[in-house]
Amino acid sequence: MNEDQPNHSRRPVAYLNETFLESPDARGLRILSEYLEPLSHFRDEKIQDTIVFFGSARIQEEGPLSEYYRDARTLARLITEWSSKIEAQFHRFVICSGGGPGIMEAANRGASDAGGKTIGLNIGLPFEQRPNPYITPELMFEFHYFFMRKFWFAYLAKALVIFPGGFGTIDELFEILTLAQTDKLAKKILVVIYGSEYWHRIMNFQAFVDAGTVAPEDLNLFKFVDSPEDAFAFLRDGLTEYHLGGGPKKEKEQEVLPEIAKTRP
Repeated sequence: MNEDQPNHSRRPVAYLNETFLESPDARGLRILSEYLEPLSHFRDEKIQDTIVFFGSARIQEEGPLSEYYRDARTLARLITEWSSKIEAQFHRFVICSGGGPGIMEAANRGASDAGGKTIGLNIGLPFEQRPNPYITPELMFEFHYFFMRKFWFAYLAKALVIFPGGFGTIDELFEILTLAQTDKLAKKILVVIYGSEYWHRIMNFQAFVDAGTVAPEDLNLFKFVDSPEDAFAFLRDGLTEYHLGGGPKKEKEQEVLPEIAKTRP
């Protein structure tokens, strides 16, 4: 090259420009990627729907409240053993958690005990949140945006199992209850609240009704259970009634997989 000729380096195309992709102007693309990439991957892995476990990251196999770790593991195993026998082209009612330790680990571990696939929707936090070793490697996702992670929790879920937890667990519970209460979901989502002794100490649900801020029938949106066997029986019967029974789906619906949550118009 002639020393007198200016050296103009070429800029990378936009989708390879890391400086741009990490800038505020590309935030929309980053958000969209946390929708499209999991969607594509769930389809590739033939995941149709999920059962989501929520609960504290701080509950360990040994120590305070350890019985809930063991119960979550047992319940996830029972669900996975049952769902693995469902004759379907796609994986049904796959155990999904936030991917971290505590109750999340117990859920993934129970599904792994049964030889099933299991999902972890992980997110980087200053503490606690590291992917647990029981997640199916192909189904471990890492999120940056909390709201996109929350979206994926609800998107495929046919049931939620709420174990004892803190602010995050309560947040997830009330988000889904609000969607169900306001009739914003076209599908039936079963909600199990596990550990009545813990939850009755934390929250007085009847007080909502007594104050007139919640209708009495809204308390039917969830069910308290206190054993893995009772929780499994409730979920098995409800999932069979609402999501395995009935007539064939319309042809257009059969083409769309995974089975995505739909909002009512």
